This record gives sequence, C-alpha cells and structure tokens, in this order.
Amino acid sequence: MARIAAASLAAFLTLALGGGHAAADATLRVGKAIAGPFDFTPLDVGVAKGFYGQRGLTIEEFNFAGSAKLQQALAANAVDIGLGSGPELAFVAKGNTDLGVAAFAGPPYGLVLVVRIDGPIHAVADLKGRKISVSTVGGLTDWMVHEVSRQQGWGPDGIDVVPLGTDEAQIAAMRTSLTDGMPLDVASAALLESKGAAHILLPFGTVVHDFINHVTFATSDMMRTHPHELRAFLAAWFETVKWMRGHKDETVALAAPVMGKPLDIAAKAYDIVMPSLSDTGRFDPKGLATLARSFVEMGTFAAPPDMAKLYTEEFLPQSPK
Repeated sequence: MARIAAASLAAFLTLALGGGHAAADATLRVGKAIAGPFDFTPLDVGVAKGFYGQRGLTIEEFNFAGSAKLQQALAANAVDIGLGSGPELAFVAKGNTDLGVAAFAGPPYGLVLVVRIDGPIHAVADLKGRKISVSTVGGLTDWMVHEVSRQQGWGPDGIDVVPLGTDEAQIAAMRTSLTDGMPLDVASAALLESKGAAHILLPFGTVVHDFINHVTFATSDMMRTHPHELRAFLAAWFETVKWMRGHKDETVALAAPVMGKPLDIAAKAYDIVMPSLSDTGRFDPKGLATLARSFVEMGTFAAPPDMAKLYTEEFLPQSPK
C-alpha cells in the first residue's frame, strides 16, 4: 500500500509539474491567423511527429483570414488557443479577455513586401501614396506597412493601406492592378516571384529589429480551467521547434503540403524563418517597448498601454538552469 501511494503521488507531481502525459485525452481548438506561413507549421509538424499526442492532446485546427478574425474567435471562445502576432496584443489592451502566453518568434524574418512586377514601385521611396493591401486592421501586416511609412518620414498614413483579408484575395487584387503590393510570407512571395507575378521589394526584418513577430494567445477560460493542458500544449510546441532545428529535410517534407508550396520553396522558408523561432517563449522587453510605442504612433491609444497586463509567462516550460 505504501508503494502504491508513493507511486500515485509521484505520478500526480509529474503531471502537476508538466513533465508527464495527460491523464486523459483533451481536444484543443487551435486557430491560426493565416493558414500558410512556415512560422505556424510547428503546430502541424508537432502533430505529425506525435509531440502533442504524447501529452494526451488532440489538436483541432482552424485557419482564419487575419488577426481580427482570430481575435474574434478567441473572444467568442470559438477556439481555445490562437497563433497570432505581436501587434494583436492591442486587441487585448482594448478589452479582449485572452492573453499572450508565449512569444514564439522575434524579428519578422519571414515577412516581406511584394509589389507588382509591372507596377510603378521600384524602390521603397516609391511607396508613398500607393495602395498596399493588408489582411486586417490592427494585425501584423497592417502594423508593418504603417511602420515603413513612419520610418520613411511620411507619418503612419503615408501609404494607402487597404485591408482585404486572405492572401488569395490580396494576390488577386494585386494581379488585377487594384493594389500595388502586399506584405506576404517569404514562401508565398518566392513562389510569386518565380512565376514572374511579383517582385520582393523589402524584407521587413531589415527595417524592424526589436520586435515580437508572433504570439500564442489563450482564452481566459483555457487559462482558468485547463492550465495543465495549456502547459502541455506549450511544452509540445517548443519540443517541436527544438526537433525542427535538427531535422531540416523531414521538417520541410512535413511543412510543404501544409504551406501549399513546393519543397524547394518550403526549404527556403525554413532557412529564413527558423532562426527567428523562439526556444523559450519569453517576451522580449525591447520588443514589447516597440509595440507599445507603435500603438501610440498609429493612433490606437493616446498613451502606451501597460504591456505587462497583456501577457503572462506563467504557462511556459521552465527555463533550463
């Protein structure tokens, strides 16, 4: 009896500390702000390699047409966890009850600005007054275009920003000359460029350095009633990222169909994006400061919000000592 009690206590402590399998399978509804970027593929790679299943988690994936749609789903408890962007912390500051629970990518290495191959834009200086589409107001792509305008000295609104939703809708608008360009993940941009349909004008990672590109969000209900499952999800995510770093070929083979891209394009995205993926999920103070400053400059807030209230590191795996 003593041995049984000791074993039971050890099993309980292992679970409580996030080191063992979940007692029973749990299904987590996980949303992506955009379906295709390589940045979000640790979800799919981790499922394929069993890192989530080993922790008793079943993943039900949802894809959205930008940050606003993802945050609406989180607010409505239609998903439990969201894979979004750093600028989406503004939605939390405005009253969404979800919080950032992991900063999973730093500088925006995987995001570029593409323009029409036959259009009027040949240099960054040509962007002034031009129509550039983004996925959603207040999202990552919207933030990046306004930041380029600010850095060029045109103020945040020197570029005519048009929110159009999905990448497919934006590409169609650009191809029919309704817009002049758009921010796009590097793999999709490389594919368009290879087809002679667009030209990569600007990698955003060259103009934005101290930044939090991607954030994992969790609903208040998830944090309150399912903390062990949330910890297990984040542990599986970062275990997946660690595995991906050491297994490029297999990662690319798993990620390419999720991205809808050929293997060579997915491999290029791997080389560019993997260095930006975090191993810890910690929120960089300099990146948070950049976001806080930008919220004021873009007119989202009159004064910088208290960024410490918009995220928590409570559910992250323990840092190695």
